[in-house]
Formats: sequence, C-alpha cells, structure tokens
Amino acid sequence: MEEKKIDSEVHDHLEEISAEEVNEIMAKYDRESAVRIFAGNKALIIKIMLIAFTVFAVAINTVIQFNAQVHRSTFIALVLFLAYILYPAKKDAPKNTNKVPWYDIVLAIVSAASFLYTGFNFENLVAQAGNYTSIDIAVAMVAIVLLFEACRRVVGIPILVVVGLFILYAYFGASIPGYFGHRGFGLERIATHLYFTTEGIIGTPLAVCSTFIFLFILFGAFLERTGIGQFFIDIANSIAGKATGGPAKVAVISSALQGTITGSSVANTVGSGSFTIPMMKRMGYRPEFAAAVEAAASTGGQIMPPIMGAAAFLMAEMTNIPYSNIIIAAIVPAFLYFSGIMIMVHLEAQRYGLKGLPPEEIPNFFKLMFSYWYLLLPLVVLVYMMMTGYTPARSALMAILVAIIVSMFRKETRMSLHTFLDALEAGARNIIGVAIACAVAGCIVGIVTLTGIGLKLAGGLLALSGGNVLLALFFTMIASIVLGMGVPTTANYVIMATITAPVVLKLGIDLLPAHMFVFYFGIVADITPPVALAAYAGSAIARSNPLKTGVQATKLAIAAFIIPYVFALNPALLVIPASGPLEVITVTLTAFVGMFGVAIAVEGYVFANVNPILRIAALAGGLMLIIPGIATDIGGIVLVGIVLVLQKLHAKKLQSMPHADLM
Repeated sequence: MEEKKIDSEVHDHLEEISAEEVNEIMAKYDRESAVRIFAGNKALIIKIMLIAFTVFAVAINTVIQFNAQVHRSTFIALVLFLAYILYPAKKDAPKNTNKVPWYDIVLAIVSAASFLYTGFNFENLVAQAGNYTSIDIAVAMVAIVLLFEACRRVVGIPILVVVGLFILYAYFGASIPGYFGHRGFGLERIATHLYFTTEGIIGTPLAVCSTFIFLFILFGAFLERTGIGQFFIDIANSIAGKATGGPAKVAVISSALQGTITGSSVANTVGSGSFTIPMMKRMGYRPEFAAAVEAAASTGGQIMPPIMGAAAFLMAEMTNIPYSNIIIAAIVPAFLYFSGIMIMVHLEAQRYGLKGLPPEEIPNFFKLMFSYWYLLLPLVVLVYMMMTGYTPARSALMAILVAIIVSMFRKETRMSLHTFLDALEAGARNIIGVAIACAVAGCIVGIVTLTGIGLKLAGGLLALSGGNVLLALFFTMIASIVLGMGVPTTANYVIMATITAPVVLKLGIDLLPAHMFVFYFGIVADITPPVALAAYAGSAIARSNPLKTGVQATKLAIAAFIIPYVFALNPALLVIPASGPLEVITVTLTAFVGMFGVAIAVEGYVFANVNPILRIAALAGGLMLIIPGIATDIGGIVLVGIVLVLQKLHAKKLQSMPHADLM
C-alpha cells in the first residue's frame, strides 16, 4: 500500500508543469510572449523603461491632457520603441543573449521618432490642411513600414497579409474591372491617409487601446498579483471537485472566473491549464480531452464579463453603446457558453465513469470565502462604478486602487513594492501586442474609408445571401472564423464590424446582436483547426495530438456556434431594454435545452450510448430551438425530451441485463 502511494506521488510529480515549460509554451503559441530575456543591469534598465511607460500611459489618461492625435501617436511611438527592444527579428532567435542588436536599437529610435513627429509638428500639420510636404510623406512611409515590421515580430504575418491585400486594392483600383473597381490611389495618398488622419493608424482602435484597454489590462495585472487566480482555482475545486468528472468541471469554472480578469485565450489556457490539465489526466481523462476542456473554457474568457476581451471595448466605441450595456448583454450568452462545455464534460465523464477528486484534495468553500472574500472587492467596485455611470477608464483606475488596498488585508496576499512594480511592468508588456494589432487594424479601416470597399463587399455579401438572414449570418460566421485563424481578435472584430456587420443590419438584425455575432466568431477561431492556438497550447501541456485536441475543443465549444444565432434571431438573449423578464427567461431556457440536444448528438451519449437515429433527432431538436417561435420551441423540446426518455429506458434495460456494460 505504501509502495503504491509513493508511485502515485512520483507520477504526480512527473505530471507537474514547470515554470520554464510554461514560458516555453507561451513563447511558442503566443507570439507576444516570445520576448528577449535580460539579466543583471540590463534587466533592471528594461524594467525601468516598462514601468516608466506605464506611469506615462496612466498620466496621459488622467493628469496630462493631449489632443487626440498627439495622445495616440505618442502612445504608439513608445509602444514601437519597446517592441523593437523586446522582440527579436526572428521568432526562433536565441532569447537569452542579454543584448539588443544595434540595428534594433536604431529601429526602435527611428520608429518612435517617426510617430512623435506628429506631436512635435501638430500645429504646422493642421495649418497645412492636407498639403503635405515631401518630408511629411517620407516620415509617413517610414512610420508605416516600421509599424508593419513590429507587427510581424509581435503579432504575426497573417494580419499583414490582410493589410497588404487592402493596400494593393487601394493602389490598383483603376486596373480592377467591374463592380470592385475604383479610380485608384497613389502610395503618397495612401500613406498620408493612413498616417495623418484619424481614420487610419491613429483611428478608433488605437484610441480605445490607449485608454480603456490599457487601463483594464493594467487592472488585470494588479488583480493577478493579489493571488486571485489561485483563489478562483480553489473556489472552483470546492464547488465541483467531488462531482462526476470533477477535475474537468473545475477547469471550466476556474477558467470562467479567470476570464473575468483577462481576455487572452492562450494565456488563460497555459495559466490555468498548468494546474488543471495534469489533474484531469491523473483522474483518467484522455490527454486530448483534458487539453480541449481547458482550451475551450479559456477561450470563453474573452466573452466573460466584466472585462472580456479587448474587442469588447472597441465594440462600445464603434456602436456608441455604453460598455456597461455590453457587459449586461454578455452575461446570459457567457453563462450558456460555459454551461454548454459543462454539459459536454458531464456526458464524457458519465460515459467513461470518471470520478471526482478525493475529499482530502477539496478545499472547504465557506472557509475559502470567509478567508479571501475581500479579493473580489476590486471586481465589485469595477462593476458598480460602470453600472452607475462612471467611465470605464475611471472605473478601472479606482478598481486598481482597491486591488492594492485589499491586498494588504492578509500577509499572504499583501502587495510589496516589488510586486507593485511587477504589476506596472506587466501592464506595459501586455499592452504591446494589443496596441500594435489595433494600430494595424486602423490601417484596414483607413483603406475601407478611402476606397469605399466596405460598402461594395457588404453589397456583394447581401447579393450572395439573396437577402436570406440565416445565409448571410452563415457567410459572416465563415468569414470571421477564417479571418480569425490568422488575425488577433481585436483586428478581426474591427474588419468584420466594418464590412459584414452593416450587411447583417440591413437584413433587420439589431445593432448590438450584429456586432456581438462577429465578436463571438472571431473568438471561436482560437480553438478552430487548423490554426487553433489555444488548443495547441493546451496540447503542449497535455502532451497530446494538437489537431485532435483542436477538433475536440471545437466539439466542446459547440455552444459558441449556436448562441450567436440565437441572439441574432432573438435579441432577448442579450437582455436588451425592449425585452421583458419573461422573454429573457424563455429564450435562455430554450437555448439551454437546445444546447443540451446538440451536446447529446455530438457526444453520442446520455445515460447510455445513443444510436444514430436518436442522435439525429437530438440534433434536430437542438437546432429547432435556435429559431424563435412557439412552434419550433415546442417541436425542439418534444424531440429532445423523447430522446431523453428513450435513452433512460434503454439504460435501465441495460442495467437489468447480466454483466451489462453501459460503456
């Protein structure tokens, strides 16, 4: 017995993921983590630079007032300087060289100077009223090229391919025949439009990034250093640890909670997964399934209020809908998303007889809450302030202050000066990739406004769908997923909101559901093969097959493919003001039952293995519940109900048979 215990402990030790392995996985699957590593005095200098950037970025959002163009151009100038210092030219370049090549120092200085040019010459540029000098044009071209190179290093090539196609379209417009042709624009005109106007690089995406997004990322960095991440895992463990399939349900709940403070799919997967995936494997889950559960749940972090992903702040700006309203609208869909994953996990656990964790490994919920309830106060303050009319920026700043104060309540959560400075440094590091993606996304918006291609693409999509709402939504979904495979969620949302959302609006879908629709499907790309970065990061921890993990994650997140259609066709799911409480409850319940039906069809199990005919019936019932209407709702509920009754009878029959095997 003692020997068995020792073997188990050794096995558990071997399954643990070291900090070095976590960093390697992040660097491999999250380009923003593939940074140079410094030591000694150089590390101290880099730390001071990052902290100084954060302090300056907070200052220009509070005490220092710049006009919009100077604010944004200064912000991106400093971001590019840091990007060239931190990110090597090649992703696989040695990270521990403890030096920055001379050419990257030059590029850092030139890129920063090229964007600071706007601030130093702002009055002259306004006086020129669009009559740009040769120096202005040269600076604009240099700035754009260096922005694109920084994007290649930090974000990746796919988004540059998309931008490149848009720029080629603007340049060769006169050579394009037919519907999509236009008069064409020279490189000088394109460069000045993208660089100097607020419809390009320093447009809405960068404006939102330099204010709301930055402050919320900084809030997340401070909140993490209070120990709330481990608190979320412990709470999830206390709630679901001993249930059927407990470890996987812990992963779902902890990732949902973690999603309230961060919006990165890969970071969530690696952060929570380094604990939950080994735990799931130890309890008998297949490696692919364990990794997929964590990836699917972590991806949902971008739709989890109150912080959500960066694109949610862009949505508030582009739709002129208060961010507090977007938070409210996201609550029910987020609940349904995580409920859908939980259903799939439960069915998998029942199928393979996977038990919960031993009682000695499960913390007491009430003791946890009594000891560490105060860690939730910053989130409570954040939500309260936004719901009572304060701006997101002021709400985030106050929540940061509360996070610092509450950390002092107990010794184990107390934030030291070192921890405080680490949070400032993390805020600067975490904004670099988002800021560059937003700046490049602004280029796409700039080309759309310059050429009018948005209206043409929207018209083409409208014609292709023949005015059919479901068909238009389907084409929009495919475009969002394909684009999201190579483009960050922020840029994906900007592109789709500019091009496809107007089509959906023309077909009678309300503004918020239309934008939430493209927002959702841009996020789903993180777990959709062949480029499923969150799933691949999870597979690296689980040591599973990456493609199989991606396929499994897509199956688990099937709810994400259903929910957007539900709220597009029935906005009551988003708790819009026009919806009554009864309507919201009805659409939520029918959507939940519909997801349950689809889950049965996908998993092929409920009480016992489901035969093909009943799987088709369950799928049909689930899909019927997507379409609003009394007839379809009743039909869907009846079909799912029949499947459940027949399966229950079938399971009882199997149990009564000698040596029955429900597996």
